[in-house]
Amino acid sequence: MLQINDLSISFSGQQVLKEISFNIHAGERIGLVGRNGSGKTTLFKIITGELHPDEGRILIPKNYTIGYLKQHLKFNQPTLLEEACLGLQEDEKDQIWKAEKILAGLGFTEEELYKSPLEFSGGFQVRLNLAKVLLGEPHLLLLDEPTNYMDIISLKWLTRFLQRRENELMIITHDRDFMNAITTHTMVIHRKKVKKIEGDTIKLFEQIAVEEEVYEKTRLKDEKVRKETMDFINRFRALAARATLVQSRVKALEKMGKKEELTKEAELGFKFNYLDFEAHYPMRVENLSYGYTPDKILFENLSIDINKDDRICVIGKNGKGKSTLLKLLAGELETKTGKVYRHPQCSMGYFGQTNIERLNPDNTVEKEFQMVRPEMAYTDIRRTCGAMMFSGDAALKSISILSGGEKSRVSLGKILLNPANLLLLDEPTNHLDIESCDSMIVAIDNFPGAVIIVTHSEMFLHHLANRLIVFNEDKAFVFEGTYQDFLDRVGWEPEVKKQKKEKESGPVKKVNPQAAAANYKKQRKNITDRTAEIEKKIDEDEAILEAMNLKIAQESGKLGGAEIQAMQIESHRHQQEVDKGYKELETLVAELDVLDKNKPE
Repeated sequence: MLQINDLSISFSGQQVLKEISFNIHAGERIGLVGRNGSGKTTLFKIITGELHPDEGRILIPKNYTIGYLKQHLKFNQPTLLEEACLGLQEDEKDQIWKAEKILAGLGFTEEELYKSPLEFSGGFQVRLNLAKVLLGEPHLLLLDEPTNYMDIISLKWLTRFLQRRENELMIITHDRDFMNAITTHTMVIHRKKVKKIEGDTIKLFEQIAVEEEVYEKTRLKDEKVRKETMDFINRFRALAARATLVQSRVKALEKMGKKEELTKEAELGFKFNYLDFEAHYPMRVENLSYGYTPDKILFENLSIDINKDDRICVIGKNGKGKSTLLKLLAGELETKTGKVYRHPQCSMGYFGQTNIERLNPDNTVEKEFQMVRPEMAYTDIRRTCGAMMFSGDAALKSISILSGGEKSRVSLGKILLNPANLLLLDEPTNHLDIESCDSMIVAIDNFPGAVIIVTHSEMFLHHLANRLIVFNEDKAFVFEGTYQDFLDRVGWEPEVKKQKKEKESGPVKKVNPQAAAANYKKQRKNITDRTAEIEKKIDEDEAILEAMNLKIAQESGKLGGAEIQAMQIESHRHQQEVDKGYKELETLVAELDVLDKNKPE
C-alpha cells in the first residue's frame, strides 16, 4: 500500500496542494480528475520523486516499482522494436514477443517495428514511450493523458489491456468514458484538497455538489446565529446585571469558529458565435484526393455536401489523413486533385492541432485576443478572457508560461471572437479537463451552424454525429448515419476480423440437452432481470431530467449565463445516462432474441 500523508506544495507563493492524505491499496485503479492547473500532474511528479513537497511525506513499500508515462521524447536504439525492448524487465529481456504484442496493440505495423523511432510523429513516439512503461509491469502505473495521441482502435486495445491488469493504476484523462471503463475508484483535486471514492466521476461530482450545498447551508445558519449573538452582546454589553450572560455569549462565539464562504470555481462557460447563413450548403467537396508524396496517397475521390446544420465526425486511425483533410477544408493546404467549394457567405472557425504552436509566446492572453479583433471594445475582450477562465489578473499571464490546457482555451477563445457558420475542430478536447469537455459538448449542441470535428472520444461520437467521414482500411469514405449505426453495420476492421475468426474457429461441441436447457433458463433470467433493472434506472433518470429541464426553462430569465450553463451541463450528464440505458436495453433485447431463436429443444 502506498501512503500520502499531509502533503502540501506551493509554487511562487501560490499553494497548489494543501495537507492532502490518501492511500493506494493493492489492485486499485484510480481516475484522477480536477480542473486544469489544480495540481494533477504535480501530484504525479511528487509520487515519482521529480518534485519534492514543502510538507508531508510519501510512504512507498520496499521494492515497490512505479512506471510513469513521460511526454519527453528521447531514444537511442536504431529500431522501434529494440527501443521498446528497453522497457522489459531484466529477467524477460529475451521475451521480444511481449514487445511485439504491445506495439501491435498500440497501432504499429510489423514493417514499422524495424524503422528508427525518429522517423515517427510525436504522437507515435509517445505511444512508444507508453509501450516501454507497460512492458516494465510496474506495481503502480501513472498515466498522464495517454489518450491524447491515440486513435479509437488503439484506445479500445488499451482499455482491454488496463482492465485485465492486476496491479495499481492512476490515470489522468479528459475522456470520461475511457476513465470510467477502466477505473475502480475516482479521486478529485478540489479546492487544494483531495477526495477519493469507490465509483465513477458522476458519482464523485454529485457527492461534492451535495457536500458543498450542505456546507453553504450550515455556513448561512452559523452566520445568522453569529449575527444574533453579536446583537445580544452589543445590546447588553454596558449592563452590569447582564455581564455574566454577555461573557457566556462571547465565549460561545469564540468556540463557534467561522466558516469561510466557498469561492466559485472557474468554469469554461462559452458559446460559439453564429453568423447567419441562409443557403443549404456552406461547403461542397468533390472528388478530393491528397497525398504528400505520389507513393503515399492518404485518400482518393472523397465527395460530400456539407449541410448547414450537419454534425460530421471524422474518425479513423492516426496518420491516415484526418488532420490533413481539415487543413484542406480550411484552406490551409492547397488542393491538388478535386475541389473544395466554399459558399461566399461561409465563415469558418478552425481549431487545428497546430493552433497552440501559433500563439505568440511573448503576448499576454489579453493581447493575443486583442490582435484578433483590434477594433473590439476592451470590455468585450475581457469578457472573452473570462469566458475562457482567464478572469482578473489571469488575463495578463504570458502565453509562454501557460499549460497545454490553458493554451487550448486561448486558441478556442480566438475562434469565439469571429462569428462563424462552419466550425472545423481537430481534436479540440486534447488538454482540456473533463468539466471543460462537458462544456464543449454543450457549446457544440447550441451552435446553429455546421460542425466537422475530428475526435476519438466515443462519448462525443455517440452524442454528436449525424454523419461520419471514416478513415479505415487505407481509404476514406462518407458514412450516412450515426456512430452507433457505423458500429452495427460496418465496425472497425480489426474487431470485425477477430469476430469472424472466432466464429469460424473450433469444432462444434456436443452439449447435454438437460444442461443446455438449464443454461438457457439461467441466461434468460439474467437478461430479463438486468432488463428490469435498466428500465427502472431509465425511468428514474428521465424523471430527474424532466425536472431539470423544467427548472432550466423556468429559471432562464432569472439566472445568469454561468448558472444556466452549469444546469445545462448537469442536464446533459443525466441525458447521457438515459441514452446509455437505452443503448444497453437495445443490446439486451437483441441478446434475448438471439437466445430465444437458439432455444434448445
